[in-house]
Amino acid sequence: MSFALDPGALRGALERHGRVARVVVAAVRGSAPRGPGASMLVWPGGQSGTIGGGALEWTAASDARALLAANGAPEARRRPLGPGLGQCCGGSVTLVTEVLDAVPTGPVRALRVGAARAVPDVAPEAPGWRDGWLVERVGPAAPPLWIWGTGHVGRAIAGVLAPLGTHALTAIDLPEKLAAGGALPCAALPCADLPALAARAPLEAAHLILTHDHGIDLALCDALLRRGFASCGLIGSATKRARFDARLRAMGHAAPFARIDCPIGDPGLGKHPQAIAVGVAAALLAAPSRAAMRA
Repeated sequence: MSFALDPGALRGALERHGRVARVVVAAVRGSAPRGPGASMLVWPGGQSGTIGGGALEWTAASDARALLAANGAPEARRRPLGPGLGQCCGGSVTLVTEVLDAVPTGPVRALRVGAARAVPDVAPEAPGWRDGWLVERVGPAAPPLWIWGTGHVGRAIAGVLAPLGTHALTAIDLPEKLAAGGALPCAALPCADLPALAARAPLEAAHLILTHDHGIDLALCDALLRRGFASCGLIGSATKRARFDARLRAMGHAAPFARIDCPIGDPGLGKHPQAIAVGVAAALLAAPSRAAMRA
């Protein structure tokens, strides 16, 4: 778990609900449902994200709504889970709650909670909780994952991965395809020429290729093989892989599927979009490397 505020999620919550409260697990002692950096956003009628559920989350959400109603100053509370909340976990958590009405700017923010100690001239730079300071990055610290195609499978993968926070997700598709599918739980990037964008993709990005058109899929494979990437997965059957292998070799790529994983997910789970998404997510969680997208 890392200390990183997701500006996209916060911006979306602010647009939908106005001012919101944010609760962050700042520190943990002993056993606890979630580790430091876990967070949730709370508003009068609901919440998003989780700090572990149960009595801890219910109490934290209630406290957050009270702080939100009062527009109060940021506060930190240590919650013993056993004696205080009746949970089986034997540890305790320190929660930092604040009210937000705008997305913080800059790559790093430092939140001062309380005034019991003298405020240093410069807050600690490393993300974490120390001496009354909550320091975190603004923007996901997770590696970028570009999802090429926002059909049923692309949206299912985004829906499964977005709450996990393991990757900074960007869903990319033709403008009309993005517009037809509705809102996504991650950044959405409309693009009229997907292969041209792939030729300028970040070298550290992972990619999942699953557009509506095999011709576009092939062009994306070609562009990404020439560009370079952290990892790349292609949706498809053994037949699609064999045909793409022959065509990509004809384009000048030696052993393209030594670098591109196809199919993605776990074929044993079935072909339903959510089943594919679960298989992809499980593989990414188990092994965040090229092998993570191998069937």
